[in-house]
Amino acid sequence: MSTQRRGRSIAMEDHERDAFLAEQRVCRVATNGPSGPHATPLWFVWDNECLWLYSLTRSQRWTDISRQPRIAVVVDTGHDYLELRGVELVGEAEVVGEVPRTGQPEPALETPESLFATKYVGLDTLPYDERHAWLRIRPETIRSWDFRKLGG
Repeated sequence: MSTQRRGRSIAMEDHERDAFLAEQRVCRVATNGPSGPHATPLWFVWDNECLWLYSLTRSQRWTDISRQPRIAVVVDTGHDYLELRGVELVGEAEVVGEVPRTGQPEPALETPESLFATKYVGLDTLPYDERHAWLRIRPETIRSWDFRKLGG
């Protein structure tokens, strides 16, 4: 994975990026389909190495990724200019586990499911609705920015 930075003065350090991605709740996923780009908000978890998306399997996003797995994901926050922070991750999405997810044992999903259950459901284990499945993105490129570093 290469980490490209938009100006070293405003780029997040790895530990800042990891903390930021752990606290944020919504990402924007950009896929490319037959009719062009498609961007959607989605919940996610970051395990300090990979971004995990728990996506509906009957969605345009899933269809697009099945055809073309290369995607971009943005997580950002801030209102005023000097508050803007964000991370862009680019890579290929790969399906991990069963489709749709019913809860069959899958060691690779233990960490993301635990993180997701705690972050979004307030439980220790993730309940399965048999409509979602997991996508893992091992970022090829990560770009970050934190305009708070510009000072006032």
